[in-house]
Amino acid sequence: MLQDVLLTDEERALKQEVRDFVKNEVPSDLLKKMDKDEITYPKEYVKALGDRNLLGLRFSKQYGGRGLNWTAEVAALEEIGVLGTALGCAFAMPSIVGEALYNFGTEEQKEKFLKPILKGDFVSAEALTEPRGGSDFFGATTEAKLEGDCFIVKGQKRFVVAANGADFFIVYCKTNPEGKPQERISLILIEADREGVETKYLYQLLGTRGGGTGRLIFRDVKVPASNLIGGLNQGAEIFNTMMVPERLTSAAFALGLARAAIEVAARYSNRRYAFGKNIRSFQGVSFKVADAITQLDAARALVHAAGKTADNRLPSTRRLVSEAKKFATDMCWDVCNLAMQIVGGIGYTNVFPIERMVRDARLTQIWTGSNEIMSLLIQHEYYRELLNDPNPPRVSELDAQEAHMEDEKVYEDAEMWTKGW
Repeated sequence: MLQDVLLTDEERALKQEVRDFVKNEVPSDLLKKMDKDEITYPKEYVKALGDRNLLGLRFSKQYGGRGLNWTAEVAALEEIGVLGTALGCAFAMPSIVGEALYNFGTEEQKEKFLKPILKGDFVSAEALTEPRGGSDFFGATTEAKLEGDCFIVKGQKRFVVAANGADFFIVYCKTNPEGKPQERISLILIEADREGVETKYLYQLLGTRGGGTGRLIFRDVKVPASNLIGGLNQGAEIFNTMMVPERLTSAAFALGLARAAIEVAARYSNRRYAFGKNIRSFQGVSFKVADAITQLDAARALVHAAGKTADNRLPSTRRLVSEAKKFATDMCWDVCNLAMQIVGGIGYTNVFPIERMVRDARLTQIWTGSNEIMSLLIQHEYYRELLNDPNPPRVSELDAQEAHMEDEKVYEDAEMWTKGW
């Protein structure tokens, strides 16, 4: 497949290692119980990944990672993605939370929290979204007041994956209410067993079930100042850094989910007969498979390219990661729906897993920044790159026959506006 062309020998070996784990170590019964909400959070699965040194692959061996790059993690995530979004998120969370601890945490925090999550001994979670809104990060109302050597945290967060199941949360709190938006927020680590931490409500979700997604309430929780990650009021900088793993992991396991859906449908089309032929013989079916595979390969190439920009910290990272998240998750939704259309009526039942895949796929377009927010970021970054390029390409505008007719080009006429036109 295209993925293999994009990988080194070491990365291909990792992909096979993860594929073997997914194939042989994750029972179908786990997925079924999670989808029926019979499991609140799959801690044993996380522990099994940790025992095989498969969590937080990008982090150094000093803390329990493998010191690999984003290309390797993307390859691993695609294989994990066939299990669905709940298990994909459980695999990705150590990479997301670990990003904050690895880049901004103290050595004590890395020893106490990062190492255990990479071993699968601790489950971590990120508390970002609030009941009042999703994308308005700087409007956070959860407060943390510094009193002596402790913060007193009061507020609520919702849509927290592993709200029921995590050993600790990293929580964005308002610590400087009067400051500029970029200087209002801090990131604080709060252990789940602290007095005043309550999981108030577990959501009944359309898909992505079994991940313990719920609402957290912090009732005057006393947290030592040593649990501050990074500097005071540095939350915006940390948030911008963490958006890379949040969005790249979503994009990467969307590849696996889409791949699993079209594989189910393609195999079905090869053995289902109608009018004396297997249905793959009909263009109405086979062209859907062609469209799905083309979209999947295009998304895979973009996700890997975004990973390489992130590895090299290129100026285009923010744009490429946003493109990858938007394109791959939209592709996943389209491909899962194509798969259901190929399988037909039986695909709408739970005889096949496609109906669960459709339900899972829908959330990927919403979480970690909706795809509308991705569009906002993409165009913003593109204009910034285009208009500030120190070495621009050929200005094709000048190649028109009457390019010199500046008066005919549409620019705002200041004189016109002053005359009240």
